[in-house]
Amino acid sequence: MEIVNRDGRDIARRLYTALVLPLDDRLQVDEAGLRKLVRYYTDHAGFARHGGLIANPEAGEAFYLTREEKRRVLEIVLEEAHGRMPVLAGTFAWTTHETVELAAEAKAMGADGLFVVPPAGSMDVSIAWDSVRYPEVWLDQIKGQDRVADLPIFTHPVTNASQPWGIGLPLEPTLKFCREVPNIVGWKMTYAYPGHRILARAMREHAPHVALLCSSAHFFHEYQSVGNFDGTISGSWNYALEPMFEHIEAFRRNDFLTARRIWDDGMARLHEYIYSEPGRLHVRYKIAAWLRGLVSSPRMRPPMPAARPEEIARIRSLMQATGLPIVEARPAA
Repeated sequence: MEIVNRDGRDIARRLYTALVLPLDDRLQVDEAGLRKLVRYYTDHAGFARHGGLIANPEAGEAFYLTREEKRRVLEIVLEEAHGRMPVLAGTFAWTTHETVELAAEAKAMGADGLFVVPPAGSMDVSIAWDSVRYPEVWLDQIKGQDRVADLPIFTHPVTNASQPWGIGLPLEPTLKFCREVPNIVGWKMTYAYPGHRILARAMREHAPHVALLCSSAHFFHEYQSVGNFDGTISGSWNYALEPMFEHIEAFRRNDFLTARRIWDDGMARLHEYIYSEPGRLHVRYKIAAWLRGLVSSPRMRPPMPAARPEEIARIRSLMQATGLPIVEARPAA
């Protein structure tokens, strides 16, 4: 079943990037830098045809932006994308009321879909949330956004860790969400590998209209090999667009030897390091984007942690081994 938006474009089964956020020396939104970053994606013919952009994702420091800043970020991404690819609006806020308002605002601004993130900020709705027994903690918030926006919805189903799911929402509430909110068309696959496999099989059977959008780039080769890959929602596009796109294209034309060569030629090792510590994931996305010259600084807004010299050195070495161009003059941050 193909999911299309009102303009007839396939919106669910695409390669979405969770955009990092360029910041200036005062840690304010670097608007010129953000425009440059969006143009990097729109200028890549293949990505422009098959990809999409997410404004205000977790990788874009959405937790630490004001409402006005989030609005401005979305406005810039929409302006620069200019209809060349879908733009999803991250709607995270600290209250359900504001989250729903952000969804309505995104609709009014022309976003193609919503990127919804679980609520946070209290033990009851974060580390101690039992999503199987109490799915309404997040489901009610999604339904509120759906009522005011009526747009395609893409989820970021990160929650407290459990087996076999890892940090992904367990199967029972996942199927409940997909059943009760028909506008959910894309499910970000944030799961440990065994959980990914189990959930993917169940989704194919019970929610085939929902695209499996893979997140963990260090498993992309395996996900594609077994067919549990409809597209992506990943921050790894911020540093490895070209080889990642070539790798996916090789799979799409059943050229497995080329896919394996690209994967084994440094890309697997680079992704494995980026993803090796979940608490450093978004920091490392930004370091790598900075080393490529796509953003002017690797710094993030505190309390997001600072890049460490050893991380910069390791990522530089792995990127060089992969053949990715880097800006050699970049000092340790």
